[in-house]
Amino acid sequence: MLSFWSRTTLTHTGVNVIIFAMHLKLYVITVFLICYCLIVSVKKHPLPILYTGVLLLLLSPALSLKQAFCSINLNVMGIFWGTMVLSFLFVYSGVPNLLASKLVNKTKSVAGAFLVLCAMTAFISSFSENISTILIMAPLAIETAKKLDVSPVPLIIGMAVSSNLQGCATMIGDSPSIILAMESNMSFNDFFWMQGKPGIFFAVELAALGSFVVLFLIFKKYRGKTKHVPSEKAKTWIPGLMIIGLVTSLIIASSITRKPAYTLGSICVFWGIIAVIWHHLQHREALNLVRGLDWQTFFFLIGIFVLVGSLTVNGIINDLAQFMIKITGASAILSFILLIVVSVIISAFVDNIPYTIAMIPVAQLMARTLGVSPYPFLFGLLVGTCVGGNITPIGASCNIAAVGILRKNGYRIGFMEFVRIGLPFTIVTVTIASLFIWLVWM
Repeated sequence: MLSFWSRTTLTHTGVNVIIFAMHLKLYVITVFLICYCLIVSVKKHPLPILYTGVLLLLLSPALSLKQAFCSINLNVMGIFWGTMVLSFLFVYSGVPNLLASKLVNKTKSVAGAFLVLCAMTAFISSFSENISTILIMAPLAIETAKKLDVSPVPLIIGMAVSSNLQGCATMIGDSPSIILAMESNMSFNDFFWMQGKPGIFFAVELAALGSFVVLFLIFKKYRGKTKHVPSEKAKTWIPGLMIIGLVTSLIIASSITRKPAYTLGSICVFWGIIAVIWHHLQHREALNLVRGLDWQTFFFLIGIFVLVGSLTVNGIINDLAQFMIKITGASAILSFILLIVVSVIISAFVDNIPYTIAMIPVAQLMARTLGVSPYPFLFGLLVGTCVGGNITPIGASCNIAAVGILRKNGYRIGFMEFVRIGLPFTIVTVTIASLFIWLVWM
């Protein structure tokens, strides 16, 4: 039996440990929130802010170098780099412009042409980064609007929000989808069919049908007839074939039950290297290609993994999950709704990559605590995160790029002008997708 003094010493030690842990949590949360707020408000130079936060964490007892490295998902980084290379070359090939112009020329009304361009944008976004997609499609959209003598503003906004929606339809459609798949051990095929049930792909496509009703009501005022839109020949079909090869490889690899941990990332890196070699042999521009890649986002993603990893290491993610469960009274449906609503609201104003990384373990822990499958919570999180960014022009990188393109072409767009399209689009699509996920999975 412990003596009185021994018990007192242990009690004091335990209290000190608890107080120290609370101080560490407060420190980590403070660093995280300051970095987050500065990144959102100072959009031009996020990397110095982010890595200053990482350095502050590493210099404290809150995070070790080993813990920081283990927080980085190498599979995600491999997939991101490989698809980034192929997306870059897909833009260069001119194939998307060729296909889009052919589709537009087969429509009879301006509203129909606008819907076709949005549909084309949505399709490309299922297999390519959203920013790359909007950069592919925006020049044709603006030129088409000029020839039809109408404003391209609603069209560009419609294309941007359609791109964000379809980004969560497949595993390689957008960064949050890649992150979700890797963090929850989901395969490429799982987005289509999982555990004998339809995956999130069908929820997104059902929501897309509703979104086109919204866009049709917005575009219906353009009742004029279309004019022929000239199209340039594609420079090459090789990048498009490589993307098909990448998707096929991922499908085959996803069907293999026992495979190395970094299989999917390695496949994407392999195709990326093949693409760089091909481009160099054809044009002797491998160095320019590598320089032109979005390295800022690449290293931003690494820093975010470390920053959010500090939340997990110090038990903050667990505390957040318990709090959300507590305020919903341990109700599965209320927890599901709360997760989606919070995701939509936050994603309307902040970048979805750090939020997705932070909330995946929260969604998993909520489901585990409630004794239900984690997948409806993960699917709901992805829908809320990707589609919530459609509400405002600053809610997603794709929106920022779209507004920038319009500004460069002399078209000014107000905050509320974007919201008037983005808000109804978001409400309809999130509602439809969430209902599908709940009814099918719960």
